[in-house]
Amino acid sequence: MGKKLTIFLVDGSETGPRTIEIGNWSGKAVYSQRSSLPKIIERQEFNRPGIYILKSMPNNENYNERIYIGEAENLRKRLKQHLADSDRDFTEIVAFISKDEMLTKSHIKHLESRIITLAKDAKTAEIDNTIQPELTTLPEADISDMGYFLEQIKLILPVVNFMFLVPSTIRQSEDVSVLKQTESNNEIVYTAKSKKVLAKLIETEKGYVVLSGSQSSKVTSNSISEGWVKQRNKLIETGVLIDGGELYIFKENAIFSSISAATAVVLGRQAAGPVEWVDSSGKTFKQNQEKKFEGGFNEEDS
Repeated sequence: MGKKLTIFLVDGSETGPRTIEIGNWSGKAVYSQRSSLPKIIERQEFNRPGIYILKSMPNNENYNERIYIGEAENLRKRLKQHLADSDRDFTEIVAFISKDEMLTKSHIKHLESRIITLAKDAKTAEIDNTIQPELTTLPEADISDMGYFLEQIKLILPVVNFMFLVPSTIRQSEDVSVLKQTESNNEIVYTAKSKKVLAKLIETEKGYVVLSGSQSSKVTSNSISEGWVKQRNKLIETGVLIDGGELYIFKENAIFSSISAATAVVLGRQAAGPVEWVDSSGKTFKQNQEKKFEGGFNEEDS
């Protein structure tokens, strides 16, 4: 089912502050670069309770963003404190408030705790929060409302290029369900052609998933791109790739945005992903795609 998002450019600039709303949702998002925040912080949205996320340049080169998640009963007052804090070197912010003033202190603390948990589980970004707030106790109906509110937050964040809740792995608890779904949908399980590693991959709506238990070469060639080296190092740092002796082992199902990225991490070298994976009959991923789309898959994935 589709979703209608209404994005309003506050100053008419494509890079300036903007508000984002979703049909039939009581919430509202406000995005701004730090440089624009002093100009828009007097808007009425910032005089309410809400959740805010600050994005900074990462300290660790293996990540693309560093994130701080916070809550405040008065966003304007709290964000002015952050603006005055020289140690809080954020570059962008997105805040979420309720248009009907339904969010209370208990609600925003509940959301803050859940977002921090999701952010750490996603293993996608460097998370600045060192303390995990306790999950506040709410009535059952309120928990349901906050669950819906959170789902809208997750939809909006990538729209403003906050990617920290987009998971880089599928949890171990989901392993069996992923494989069952693959079997029921007659999805193909591919195996890497390399004789040096044993790795399996499936194509899903979330991306290209290298299955847990797969192997990865410890040796990397000079041909592998810097971006894929960073992705590989992040998987090692977050414990997704673990030491298995002569090889690394995928402890969890790892999601990749392209099949060539998955191939590079598994093989430790630059490779044409669509031809490096074969099904049980020996057909490559590329051959199956060409058959599926009647010859429409003619360019190398990268």
